[in-house]
Amino acid sequence: MARTARNTKVMNRFDVTSRLIAKLHNEEAVIGGIGNTNFDLWAAGHRPQNFYMLGSMGLAFPIALGVALAQPERRVFALEGDGSLLMHLGALSTIATLRPKNLTMVVFDNGIYQITGGQPTPAAKVADLVAIASASGITNSAWAADEEDFERLIEGSLSASQPTLIGVRIDDKPGVGTTRRDPVQIRERFMHGLGVRQPL
Repeated sequence: MARTARNTKVMNRFDVTSRLIAKLHNEEAVIGGIGNTNFDLWAAGHRPQNFYMLGSMGLAFPIALGVALAQPERRVFALEGDGSLLMHLGALSTIATLRPKNLTMVVFDNGIYQITGGQPTPAAKVADLVAIASASGITNSAWAADEEDFERLIEGSLSASQPTLIGVRIDDKPGVGTTRRDPVQIRERFMHGLGVRQPL
């Protein structure tokens, strides 16, 4: 039987994000979804190749898809919350159709809209986001059983020949940092980090 969210360890988003950043050594791009997802990305290791979403719920995967298609030689990671992914499930079938081999998506699932007050997501108890991704055509999809398994899945994605989605069950701890809320600065720094624009 395939692994489900219910039989995986509950992990911590900042710890898992830190483990991801520690694996990156080749200027890989990382797109952080809104709220606590990008707060923890900022705290785990601020890099010019990190892009921090501000206020655009559910668009981390579509933006990462665009980066992956525009720079096929660069590995691209997208970090998204379960509530945000539920806003744009259609992105999964688009990604499956275009099949960028350099794209890895991580969905952090705590079953709540954490930053707006902890309301349960509509599918908190009934939907399996990894199963949805797999059924959408992203066949290289799996729940991380624990931190070591997460690291193994990340390492495997670095040489994958198709898009990868990793589901991580997380606790409800808030993000440990906060991003500078300057959209122009975030954009310009990221574009410089990807080598498509000179610094201001």
